[in-house]
Amino acid sequence: METQGGKHNMETKPNILFFFTDDQRFDTIRALGNKEIKTPNMDELVQKGTAFTQAHIPCGTSAAVCMPSRAMLHTGRTLFHLEGEGQSIPKEHSLLGETLGNAGYETFGIGKWHNGKNAFARSFKNGSRIFFGGMDDHWNVPIYDFDPEGKYDKPRKTIKEPLKNNEITYDNSSQYIYSGKHSSELFCDAAIDCLNGHKKDNPFFMYISFMAPHDPRSMPEEFLSMYNPADISLPPNFCEEHRFDYGVKDIRDELLSEYPRTSSEIKKHIAEYYAMITHLDFEMGRVIKKLKEIGEYENTIIILAGDNGLALGQHGLMGKQSAYEHSVRVPLVFCGKGIPNNEVCDTYVYLLDIFPTICDFAGIAVPKTVEGKSLIPAMRKREEHARESLYFAYTDVIRAVKDKKYKLIEYRNDELSKSQLFDLKNDPFEQYDLIDRPEFKTIRTKLTNKLIGYKNEWNDMSHPLGAKFWNKY
Repeated sequence: METQGGKHNMETKPNILFFFTDDQRFDTIRALGNKEIKTPNMDELVQKGTAFTQAHIPCGTSAAVCMPSRAMLHTGRTLFHLEGEGQSIPKEHSLLGETLGNAGYETFGIGKWHNGKNAFARSFKNGSRIFFGGMDDHWNVPIYDFDPEGKYDKPRKTIKEPLKNNEITYDNSSQYIYSGKHSSELFCDAAIDCLNGHKKDNPFFMYISFMAPHDPRSMPEEFLSMYNPADISLPPNFCEEHRFDYGVKDIRDELLSEYPRTSSEIKKHIAEYYAMITHLDFEMGRVIKKLKEIGEYENTIIILAGDNGLALGQHGLMGKQSAYEHSVRVPLVFCGKGIPNNEVCDTYVYLLDIFPTICDFAGIAVPKTVEGKSLIPAMRKREEHARESLYFAYTDVIRAVKDKKYKLIEYRNDELSKSQLFDLKNDPFEQYDLIDRPEFKTIRTKLTNKLIGYKNEWNDMSHPLGAKFWNKY
């Protein structure tokens, strides 16, 4: 809401603290049903807030799925309305941090940023420990300090082969390497420092973007020792290899475990994954504790979300380059003033809905370039937000659609033309393909029509990858 003269009444606006995790799947919070994982701080957010158990990404236009996912988060735009694959964001697309900053918020950017240095500079007025990239060593993070001029172009001198020569090259990915402290601790230390230095004249938007639990899955030993791989349950849809090759078999994510996958190897991966999330949870708890200490907890909306899911042995896959539930569903929790406590909402949502939701909480206008829908009506049990179906697209290989019960997945490449149909209500792990059963022919036709409708609605054909897929369909 705006007062006369167009100035915002900043005293009524809540702070926004946004935890954004990397590769955290939807079913990795104890309070939401996973009894094998330890997440006390995430559990508290669930118990004191509203959890969206059907939050999704629409897959991605790159094997690095997190890059378009993060671009959609920060612009509120759909997949084919980004510039390229999200590696940069044009000036005409409003950014979340930029929008809040223009409305009087002090904006802090901390941790991973995967959408170009210029977009980061537009988004934040302050910040610390900035990692530009997709993944790296959690114990030796290449970072930049915040530059108020937004000039993240200071090259770091390095000798790539010190055992062979003394040739100096220049690495533009970072200003320096912070060694010996895990990325999750590094970023939360930075957040605590920013909270300590925050002046209460204006509300803040703090975006803490983690590198965890993305591989290489490493964490302090005390957290790894909490999990015995022998005690980890295998997912019901575990298999040694995906039933057919759709072109991802040799990408980096899939090479993290040898073929055929073995139960012992997958249990080890899951144990390490859970340990990383528990460590992440611990670090988040330190930030929340500091928020309480400085007296800002009651006036802060806390958001927890993840950029994409992860297979880790489900369907014989390891990564997130698919339209299966394990890859497209993510955690999403809102906690704070005015948000219902201990509520679970199964409304279909995308991460791109977070942008307009935050605008509504802050009482500021949603930019015209944003396509997402505010989640506040869903939190208040109104129907304005309700989506009856969702669209998914992975590069030029997969297109999929799901309604309230079924999911249709279409695969196309030079060697493959394959379809799958799953009953999500009765088969949540997508184990039993119904595509060839005649009694589901009507369902298949209905979903095919929805798929084609989304192709047009999302301007899929306008993207080279979309055109390539649909020309084979």
